[in-house]
Amino acid sequence: MTVRWDIFCTVVDNFGDIGVTWRLARQLVAEHQCTVRLWVDDLRAFERLCPEIDVSLGEQWQQGVQVRHWPKEWLPTEAADVVIAAFACQLPSAYMDAMAERQTTPLWMNLDYLSAEDWVVGCHGLPSVKYKHVQKYFFFPGFQAGTGGLLREAGLLERRRQFQQNAQAQRIFLQGLGVDREADACLISLFAYENAGLASWFDAMAADTQAFHVLVPEGRVLGDVERWLGGDGLKVGALHRRGALTVQVLPFVRQDQYDQLLWCCDFNAVRGEDSFVRAQWAGRPLLWHIYQQEEDVHLEKLEAFLRLYTQGLSPAAQKAISGLWRAWNAGQDMTEHWKATRQEQQELAEHAQAWCLEQASRADLAAALVKFYGNWI
Repeated sequence: MTVRWDIFCTVVDNFGDIGVTWRLARQLVAEHQCTVRLWVDDLRAFERLCPEIDVSLGEQWQQGVQVRHWPKEWLPTEAADVVIAAFACQLPSAYMDAMAERQTTPLWMNLDYLSAEDWVVGCHGLPSVKYKHVQKYFFFPGFQAGTGGLLREAGLLERRRQFQQNAQAQRIFLQGLGVDREADACLISLFAYENAGLASWFDAMAADTQAFHVLVPEGRVLGDVERWLGGDGLKVGALHRRGALTVQVLPFVRQDQYDQLLWCCDFNAVRGEDSFVRAQWAGRPLLWHIYQQEEDVHLEKLEAFLRLYTQGLSPAAQKAISGLWRAWNAGQDMTEHWKATRQEQQELAEHAQAWCLEQASRADLAAALVKFYGNWI
């Protein structure tokens, strides 16, 4: 029998939460023949990732997934075989009663935020709280054995390899976004939160002898880009040049197009969780803008990832990339850190490929979830 899954998502950070759950829902349907309902409280944010979404509908089908608007006034709904509360969101109390009333108790999991911290391995798969007789379990994505792994669709790395080896395919894709890439320019994607360090980074690129072309999808960092350019408004597609740096604003793209954008670029600056993971699958050097948390808890997560990611690098490369990430996430001057990173670019490029292959040697998140359910029953 087909296993029925309910995935609940509250949109907190614009696109990260829905980005992860939308990818997961589609993969469960396409690769594991599951029946999936994706409950989302903000369909307008979802619409940016999936333009086919009709925000006026309470129920619709998209790419094999039943998309349901999560209403404030919950209606009686039968609980599924597997229930995922994404990122510790609180399920409707009536739905929790429906879980308890099922003849066969469902598997209830909290799909937590991605972290490289050591304690994650010890907590992954452990029981959490109970609601009546229904037990909840922790499920942690991660980078190490003993975690739930990372979202990765079947054949993703092979598709990426073929695309990166096909200059014409890249050129056609970029031209579709209005981008004409100069042969000698270093192509960079920039998707970030507001950041006071951006001006120093752009200044460093503008003053370089190397040409840089920075592609900025519509998002929160545009205000800082606009201030650096001294303009009153940035229009999608327009080119802005200063010294060796060309800046171009791109329209917000859907997930599969964003993957291809990352694959085209030589260096990717990303934010949050979903784009962070996709940049790692691109196999190119990256810069992560982690989501800020109270009491700077996010910086502990940043350091935990850096400890893992920089293993095997030379001291110079390790110092360069770690310094760049720390400065970016503190909104500090990027100049010297960027220069150091550029000097180690070959080693960092090779390391990004090796890291990607290492992570791909483990089971992906969707497969790990399905296996967890299989073992549970």
